[in-house]
Formats: sequence, structure tokens, C-alpha cells
Amino acid sequence: MKSPKFVLITMGALSMMLVGCKSVSQRDYDAAIDENTQLRERIAGLQESVRQCNESNSAFQSQNEQLRGENARLQSELSTAESQPRTGFEGISGVDLSARNGAIVVGVASEVLFASGSADLRSNAKSTLDQVVGVIRNQYGGNEIRVEGYTDTDKLVKTKDKWQTNERLSAARALAVEEYLVSKGVDNDRIYSAAFGPSKPKGTKQASRRVEIVILGQ
Repeated sequence: MKSPKFVLITMGALSMMLVGCKSVSQRDYDAAIDENTQLRERIAGLQESVRQCNESNSAFQSQNEQLRGENARLQSELSTAESQPRTGFEGISGVDLSARNGAIVVGVASEVLFASGSADLRSNAKSTLDQVVGVIRNQYGGNEIRVEGYTDTDKLVKTKDKWQTNERLSAARALAVEEYLVSKGVDNDRIYSAAFGPSKPKGTKQASRRVEIVILGQ
């Protein structure tokens, strides 16, 4: 049987514990509430940051897929270009290369070669033709060459234009290019000119006005 003294002490300790539980100050309570609010705000901020990161990640993934597709396209074009034999005319400013029935077609826009309505070569056009001549002499000295002149489909005003017709204008321009190539060393016996006027237009009027230097097969 417990002694009264022990019971008294135990009851006293319990009383002190109960009093201690009730002694939390208003300041401590407010501080706890404030800390809780701050923690909630931090959590909300972190959640918003995570949402923004997820959106950015999705955008980056989409851009990455687009870049992968573009890279694949460029790789395909590069492989195609590398598989095709080089003509020697690559890299010459102002020319457009194509092929036609086994022939190499070096197209030069009329705007590069001539002023509007003129068949006189521009001075700065001669540097382009000089590079073309260099390739012809080095790589195609034994080939026949046909210089073809073309215009757009707009009819000339016969009362104002000295050429009267597009055919005559295209012939004069083709001949001007032929004569310049010969003057720079192209064999006169292996080159001739032809006029097509507006008979073979391209997608635009500007593209239709052109001179094509066709390197025929040997």
C-alpha cells in the first residue's frame, strides 16, 4: 500500500503538468500560426515553380523534337548533295544550277547580266561569267555549249522598244553572253546561242528572264 506522502507528491506533480500545458503564451501561439502561414506560402510558391518548370520542360521537348526533325532533313539533303557529282560551278555567286537530259544547266538571271530592256552586259556581271568561263575551260573544254536566252511573257511595246519582240531581245542577250565567253577563251567552234523568248516561263516573271549556259554531253 502506497504511503500518503507518495500520493501527495504524485498529485502535486500532475497538477504542475496540467498547469504547464495551459501556460502557452499568445505570442508563441501567434508565432506558430505565422510560421505555418509562411510554410504554406513557401509550399505554394514551390508548387508554382514546379508547374512552370514542367511547362518549360514540355516546351523544350517540343523544340527538341522540331530540331531533331530539322536536323534529319538537313542530313538527308547533305547526303543527297554528297551523292551527286560536283559540276565545278557550285559556289559561283548569281548562278542557279540544274540538270536537263544529262546536260548541266548554269542559269543566270537577266537582272544579274543586263539592265532592263538592254542586251549590254553589266560590268559587275562579267565577274560572274569569268568564273563560269574558268570552269568551262578547266573541266568542259571538249563539250559543246549552248547559250539560251529567255524572257517573261510581257509583250514589248513595238513603238517604244527597239527589240520589237521578246524573241529578238532573248536572242540579243544570248548572243552577248556567247560573245563574251568566246572572248575569254571558250572555243568558238563548240558554242552557239539560241533564243526562246517567253516560250518556257518559270514560276515568276523575274525567274523567267534569264540566260542559261547549257553544258552538253560530249
